[in-house]
Amino acid sequence: MSSTAAPLRILHLEDSELDHELALAHLLRGGLDVRAQRVDSRAEFEAALDRPWDAIVSDYNLPGFSGLQALQIVRARDPIVPFVLVSGEIGEDVAVTAMRNGASDYLLKNRLARLAPALEHAIDAARTRAARVDADRELAASRQRLAELARHLQTRVEAERAAIAREIHDDVGGSLTALKFDIDWIRRHSSEPAVQQRAASAMETVSHAIGASQRVMHNLRPAILEQGLVAALQWLAGRFEKRTGVECLFRTSHEHIGTEGHEWPEGVPLVAYRTAQEALTNISKHAQASRVTMDLSISGGVLSLEISDNGRGLSRADLAKASSFGIRGLHERATTVGGWIDLSSGRNGTTLILSVPLAGATRGAPMEGDAGDDDNRDHDPSAWSAL
Repeated sequence: MSSTAAPLRILHLEDSELDHELALAHLLRGGLDVRAQRVDSRAEFEAALDRPWDAIVSDYNLPGFSGLQALQIVRARDPIVPFVLVSGEIGEDVAVTAMRNGASDYLLKNRLARLAPALEHAIDAARTRAARVDADRELAASRQRLAELARHLQTRVEAERAAIAREIHDDVGGSLTALKFDIDWIRRHSSEPAVQQRAASAMETVSHAIGASQRVMHNLRPAILEQGLVAALQWLAGRFEKRTGVECLFRTSHEHIGTEGHEWPEGVPLVAYRTAQEALTNISKHAQASRVTMDLSISGGVLSLEISDNGRGLSRADLAKASSFGIRGLHERATTVGGWIDLSSGRNGTTLILSVPLAGATRGAPMEGDAGDDDNRDHDPSAWSAL
């Protein structure tokens, strides 16, 4: 201990004044500057614990009280403060019990020369532990702040996406549809073959622009979620299969869950949809799979969405890439609704599972939407009406 440090505050539970003075002498001889208070009863001990102490030194045997009882009282209040047990006669079993219950050290009274170094070591260990606890607490608070920021950013991103999608639908979509009507009117009211040809070409261009706008709008805001999560995921699977040629099977326990009246916790359907969307995008880019399955279920009040493929799998190097933001983004997105992502990969493919606890959900609770008829898998409710 530094000579310039403040005196150590020591609480000494000891019924013998002579033993108390002897302990102080050994501490002084060990180079410690202490300010000690002796107490010899349970009532005095508990009252003294209301004040801060750098360490507690306790006798093992006291009238109507024991060092192990004192240790139990201290640990119930403070799990860190050093507690050194001292006794004239202490068996190995008692010493082991004391250490298991949180004692910093134990000494025999005929070996008090070890008291000063034992106390120094216990205080240093306690300070290190306290610093670690403070660091862990600050880290937990920092993670909580980051999680709140992630939730806020996800909310703002989706709000901006919805706003842009509305603008595309109302302004761009409306203008393109009106333009298409005008071009078609010109084509129908012109007898010139050259004009009709140019009008047909312009109609084709406008139709392509409308299709591109619809795709952009749908990626920004999946309007199909208004028909329910089951319908949205089924449509997503069908669209993936049609676009990539990779078989994509969607399965759900909706026949057991029900189809009407279920209200999801806020954000859950969108998180599930975006998770499936990101997973299918990764599969199409990297997996080299020939088959994909998506399973949606609710069991034990937890929604589970499992996406599996039979592709090449992910290596540790793939998962460790500094630029692997897709998987990290899935984890962050899941936490915004209190869920989590489990990812497993091997030679037989990759499986990603989103799990989200549903407040108040029970087995057999109704799920929003229905799987619908397979003939509707290519229907896009965000599309504008055709001419």
